Amino acid sequence: MLLADLGAEVVKVERPGDGDETRRLEPVREGESHYFVSVNRNKRGVVVDLKRPAGRDLALALARASDVLIENFRPGVTARLDLDYEAVRVVNPGIVYCSISAFGQSGPLSQRSAFDIAMQAMGGGMSVTGEPDGPPLRSGLPMADLGTGLFAAIGILAAVVEKQRTGRGQLVDVAMFDAMAGLLTQHAGRYFMTGELAGRPGNGHPAVAPYGTYPAADGDIVIANLGETFWPKIARAIGRPELAEDERFRTNAGRLRLRAELDALIGAETRRRTVAEWEAIFETHDVPHAPVLDVGQVLEHPQARARGLVTEVVHTALGRMRTTGRAINLPAHPDARPAAAPMLGEHTDEVLRELLGATREQIAAWRADGVVA
Repeated sequence: MLLADLGAEVVKVERPGDGDETRRLEPVREGESHYFVSVNRNKRGVVVDLKRPAGRDLALALARASDVLIENFRPGVTARLDLDYEAVRVVNPGIVYCSISAFGQSGPLSQRSAFDIAMQAMGGGMSVTGEPDGPPLRSGLPMADLGTGLFAAIGILAAVVEKQRTGRGQLVDVAMFDAMAGLLTQHAGRYFMTGELAGRPGNGHPAVAPYGTYPAADGDIVIANLGETFWPKIARAIGRPELAEDERFRTNAGRLRLRAELDALIGAETRRRTVAEWEAIFETHDVPHAPVLDVGQVLEHPQARARGLVTEVVHTALGRMRTTGRAINLPAHPDARPAAAPMLGEHTDEVLRELLGATREQIAAWRADGVVA
């Protein structure tokens, strides 16, 4: 989807019958899943039975006509289908072949499958998410899925740039486990430097205070203190300027030691006003802050509209519908309006004709044999 957002022509190959399993995740309307339509914009959809020799040949023909191939099978599956990197590079030596899996193409766990929550758990994310005295929690966003997709897109683009320079394609091996480990950043740095584990800080920050979510009269608001510059501003903004000079809280180290006491003092003040009132006050005092918005509030926000983060598409079954827009703003290419996600096999005939030069009779024969749908 990210590559399609950037202008790539993307063909999604699905299996006959039920296609991508995310097509069935509730809620479903008119036979189409909210999940599928949200992550498959700008793609053309074809159905090919890769288990049939003729289907495998069609997949190779599509790979021959392509710059990039992305597969998300468990390691070894594409080799059994004779569609692995070694097979594809025979017909297209310049192919950039990206394999996305749970644990990668090597290592003792390479054959194990996993889903987002398992990788958030095993990749360390859940160990630093949640309240200090509560159970480990997964992120509400599927960070293992999303992070792996981001790393895959970056790796593919890097390989494409190298191909432009050298003419050579290559394998891009991306793993969900690797992605989560790669996102540990400062948590890994803390462990390497001190041997310490930050644990679960809730909405707080293991290295700075005050930092977190505070109650307002009608909701919650985030306050973030980064370094020593903003702490006096926060103290003045909440009407407690003396706290900035209080020896207990004057330094970040002191505020960290007395975090619970400090948070209680700040929370007692933030409860007195609404979120909107605090936004105005904090903006005036140059305090880093944000309201805690739900998904609907984000998508209806004027900033989201101004940035083109919500747009409309026309879906074959669902009609006119809203969808998220491109998150990368390219002023040289301002028209980021996407196409709707494809229905199962919606573009099979079109793609086979355009990319492979297939005739109507050939397509009809493949359909009759169950090779395509």
